[in-house]
Amino acid sequence: MAEPIPHVDVQLDDESGRLAQLVAPGTNLERIASGLAFTEGPVWRGDHLLFSDIPNDRICRWRPRPEGPELTTFRAYNGKTNGLTLDREGRLLACAHAARAVLRFDQNAQPTPIAAHYAGGRLNSPNDLVVAHNGDIYFTDPPYGIDGGEAGGKEQPVNGVYRLAADGALTLLTDRFVRPNGLAFAPDQRTLYVGDSGGPRDVWAFDVDDGGGLANPRQFVDMDAHQQPHNPDGMKCDAAGRLWSTGPGGVWVVEPDGTVLGRVGFPEPPANLAWGGPQWSTLFVTARSSVYRVETAAAGVRVP
Repeated sequence: MAEPIPHVDVQLDDESGRLAQLVAPGTNLERIASGLAFTEGPVWRGDHLLFSDIPNDRICRWRPRPEGPELTTFRAYNGKTNGLTLDREGRLLACAHAARAVLRFDQNAQPTPIAAHYAGGRLNSPNDLVVAHNGDIYFTDPPYGIDGGEAGGKEQPVNGVYRLAADGALTLLTDRFVRPNGLAFAPDQRTLYVGDSGGPRDVWAFDVDDGGGLANPRQFVDMDAHQQPHNPDGMKCDAAGRLWSTGPGGVWVVEPDGTVLGRVGFPEPPANLAWGGPQWSTLFVTARSSVYRVETAAAGVRVP
C-alpha cells in the first residue's frame, strides 16, 4: 500500500495556456500505490483499478473501501502481463510479455491465449491493446519482452500492429514502426493512434476503414525535440477527442488537430494511463514503482 503523503500540487507544463482548464492548478496529485517493481497497463473495471506489475508477474487490484483503500493481487503468474483492457462483454484482456500472447480471462480469472502466433511463428511480446466496437482487438507487438532472451528468440521479422477479429483471424495491419507501443482509438473509432518508442519518439494517426484496416498514416505529434528522456508509451483519448499520452516530461495532452496543450508532470516517469472513477474523470497513471491519480475536468472514454 502507498505510504501516506501530504497534498502535492499537480505539476503542469501549460504551454498553450489551456491545459489548466482540464487539470486545475492546485489539484492534488495522489499516490495510491507504491513499492512495486514496474507498473503498467491500468484499466478501470466497475469499482476498482487493475494494473500490471510486470517484473513481479502479477496483476494488482486497487479499490477504495469504507475502511480505506485496498491493494491486493488479482492474479499472479500470467506470463508477465503489460497492457490490460476489457472486451465488449467486460472480460479482462491482457498482453503478456513472457507468454508472447494476448490473453482473455474468464469469470474465474483463468486466462486463455487468444493470439500467440502469426504466419507460423510466435509473436514477439504483445504490449498494449484496444477493442473496437465490433469486438476486434488491436494490439502492438514490439520485442521488449524478449530483448533479454529469456522468452526465446524473435520469430517475427517485423514489430507489427495487428488486428484480431472476432472470428479469430489475425491480420498484420502495419510494420512501419521501429517499436510500436501504446495505442488508442479516437472516440468515434475512425482514427487509431500508435506511439513509437523505438527511436523516433512520435505518435502517428491512421484512418480506420470500414473493414478495420489502417490507411492514411501521418505523424500526429513529435516528442523527439523534448529535452527530457523517455518515450511515448500508453495513451487514451477523452470524450472530446483529445489524446492523453505518456512521454518525455509526463503525460502529454494533444487536441484532435495535433495542437499540444502541454504536459502533466509526475514524480516518476509515467508508462501508461487510464480513465476511471465514478464519473470517468479520474486519470490513473502507472509510473515505475507507483500508481498515481489526479482529478480532471475531462471525461474519459468508458471501457468497454
